[in-house]
Parts: sequence; structure tokens; C-alpha cells
Amino acid sequence: MGNASYLAVAFEGILLIGALVVLLVAVVAGRSRAVWAPIAGASFLLAALAGVLQWIEVENGGGGMFFSAQNLQVIKSPMVVLDGFSAMASIVLGLVGFTAMLGSWDLVAKVGKRSAEFVALSLLAFAGLHMMAATPNLVVIFIGLETASISFYVLAGFIRADVKSDESALKYFLLGSLASALFLYGIALTFAATGSLTIYGVNSIRDFFSETVVSDPGILLVGMALMLVGLMFKISAAPFHQWAPDVYQGAPSGAVGLMAAGVKIAGFAALGRIFVGGFISQIDTWGPIVAVIAALSMVIGTTMALVQTDMKRLVAYSGVAHSGYLLLTLLAGVEGMSAMWFYLATYPFMIVGTFAIISTVSGPTSTSSPIEAMRGLSRRSPEMGWLLAIFMFGMSGMPFFAGFVGKILAFIAAGDAGYIWLVVVATLTTVIGFAFYLRVVATVFSGEDDDTTMIDPTLSSRFAVVIGATVTVVFGIVPWILIDVVRDALPL
Repeated sequence: MGNASYLAVAFEGILLIGALVVLLVAVVAGRSRAVWAPIAGASFLLAALAGVLQWIEVENGGGGMFFSAQNLQVIKSPMVVLDGFSAMASIVLGLVGFTAMLGSWDLVAKVGKRSAEFVALSLLAFAGLHMMAATPNLVVIFIGLETASISFYVLAGFIRADVKSDESALKYFLLGSLASALFLYGIALTFAATGSLTIYGVNSIRDFFSETVVSDPGILLVGMALMLVGLMFKISAAPFHQWAPDVYQGAPSGAVGLMAAGVKIAGFAALGRIFVGGFISQIDTWGPIVAVIAALSMVIGTTMALVQTDMKRLVAYSGVAHSGYLLLTLLAGVEGMSAMWFYLATYPFMIVGTFAIISTVSGPTSTSSPIEAMRGLSRRSPEMGWLLAIFMFGMSGMPFFAGFVGKILAFIAAGDAGYIWLVVVATLTTVIGFAFYLRVVATVFSGEDDDTTMIDPTLSSRFAVVIGATVTVVFGIVPWILIDVVRDALPL
């Protein structure tokens, strides 16, 4: 039991140690950024390995385990839970973090003396992101959310000499703080209504709903709504998405993939933990609201992406639409969690790979990336051109790519839950979305033959893009390998 309790927080512990080592070495030895690469890479890979060990522990134990400061398996207020859900979050966040750090390394090289701070903030951010998935306690989820958010606020404005970067960080900070405040207020009202801050255990929110008939649910409904709004902001679901295009465009290209992919994974993990794990008995109340938000996200994200001329803004609105598709999985309750994790185990790699290419073409410190900058990329850098096409095909939902399988699983989940109208909306927006994805592909393969401005990506960018493309293609052709695994990635 003792070893298992340490294993439950191994992800956070490894990344925390990695961040401390980076900062201490930077202060004491004044080493160059060449030292940070193996430390950051090893930290993320060891964290992913800890996730694999967590998965094995859960499979061997036949279920999940609760832990507290007293190290008792069944307690009144568990702070950490070890189950397939948290183990899958460890694996996905660790591998995505490793790939995103590779894609961000050009930016690390550019910032020079501040490179240690960038690496440390990235490690701390992912530690906070995982805590959102690993704890059943609402306050600890908030702490993990704020740990990651504060780190990302700084990363968004890391290029201090650029006004757009400063504006991006300020917008992200102000709107993010509002969303966090709403989430915290929702936690307070939920505690007032249920008398508990914990999803599982004795005297938990689950026990409250199983033992109590709520005749006047006003406070509870407001609390649930505020928590929902706070998390919908983090995953950039419409109509709480206004920050995403501006922040994605204004933040340095080298950092956006790290931010966008990590927040998407943790945000949906928290939604699954809270609403499927704790409020599943109230799905008839929150389900229709989530369905409307999903529809708005798909429609607004798709239509706005059609008129974008900047790659970063286009990917931001594409992310809004993908949040809508992911929300379909929540409507199926526990049965939709495997579909959610398949999506979260593949789509973030497409985001990371796309932003690694944007960083290569427009520069890691750039705050804009016109779609026209991609013109002729297939000739200027054939490797980057073809791989960007793969990411566009994957995100569009074209067959034989992971994005297609992810969308199909999400559509099936929503259909089984009875939301046929939402599946129709999702199908129509997917078809319409082909227009802007294929526009990017057409730009990549067009241009004058005499355009000889060659692009030579760095080794780290190449690795990030190849890893992302491999995930996109492999799990599009043989998806059952991952599907068989994520079936056990369920919350207690």
C-alpha cells in the first residue's frame, strides 16, 4: 500500500524534481540550455513511465485506490485516487509534454538566459494539469488548475519585448482569473448544497446523491453551472472561447502547442472526473446544457475558422470545434470515457505537431503566422509540407487518420445517449470543416516553382512533428490497439 500511495503522486513528484534540478543547476552552475534538454526530456518520459506503472498497479489490483495523509485506503476525504483514469492521464500528459517540449525547443534556444525558467514552468504546469485528473477533491482540482494556469500565463507573455505577447498574456490572465473565480465559487456552492468537497469516499458527493432526495436544488444547480463554466473556458468551448484566438496568435509560436495540448487534456479529464464521476446521477440536468455548448462550439468554431487568414487563429477556432466533438463523449457518461481518452490520446499530438511546423516556418518567437507563409512549403521543406498535410487531414476527420476514428467514437457515444440531433450537427460541421483544412493543404502544395526560400527545421522540431504524425497515422490505420487500452481508462 505504501508503494502504491507514492506511485499515485509519482507524476507530480518527478516533474517537480525535474523543475527544481533545472533551476538549481541554472543558479549554481550557470549551465547552458544544452543541459536542460536531457533533464526536461527525462522528466516527461519518466512521468509517462510512472503512468504505465500506475496502470499496471490498477490492473493487478482489480480497481482503484484512495489515499490521504493518513495513508488509509478508504477514508472520509480522499485527496488522491489511483485508477485507470488517472493512470491514462499520466501516460498521455507525459508523452504529449515530451513531444511538445521538443516542438518548443527552438523557442528555448531563442530566449537564452531565461531558458531554464521556460523549462521549469513547463514542468510545473504539467504537474498541475495531472493533479486535475488524479484527485477526487474539488479544492485540489482547483489548486492543480491554478498551478498550470499561472505557469501558462507567464509562458504566453514570455517574449517581453513583443507588445502582442504582452497583450496575449494579459488577456489570458484576466479572463483566466475570472474563469478560475467562477470555478471556485461553484465549488463553494456545491459544498454548501452537499456538505462535501470530495467526489468519492465516505460522506462524499456521490453518497449525498445516493442517500438524499434534493427537493430544492437551486444552490446545487448554480454551483454545478459555475464549475461547468470555469472548465468550459479552459477547454475553449463556445461561447467561452473568445480568449483562445487572441492568445494563440499573440503568444510565441514555440509555446502555444505546449499550452493548447496540455490544457485540453486536463480540462476534459477534470470534466470527466467531476461530472461523470461525481454528478452522473444529475446527467439529465447538466447533459442538455453540455449538448448545447457542444453544438455552439462546433458551429462557431467551424464557421469562424473558414474566414481566418492566420494559421494560429485557424487552429484556435479548430480547437473550439474539437472541444465540441469531445463534449459529445461526456453525454454518454461512463460509457463515453473510452471515446474521450482515445480523442485525447491522439488529437493533442496533432496540435503539437502543427504548432511545431508553424514555429519552424514563422519563427519560434513570432506572434503571427499568415496562412500564405505556408505557400509552397512542400517544395521549401518537403518533410514539413507533407506532415502538415497529415495533421490537417487528421484534424478534419478524414478516414485512415486518428481524427476520423476519434470523431466516429464520439458520434457513437452521443447517439447511444439519445442526442441524434447533435450527431447530425457534428456531421455537418465536420463536412464543412474540410473546406478550411483543405485550404491549408492546397496552400502548402501551391506556389511558384522558382520560390527557392528553403526551410531547414531543427532536429527537435523534426522529432516532434514525426512523433505527432506517427500517432495520427498509426491509430488511424490500427485504432483497435488504442481502443482496447482506453476501455479501462474509467473513473472510479
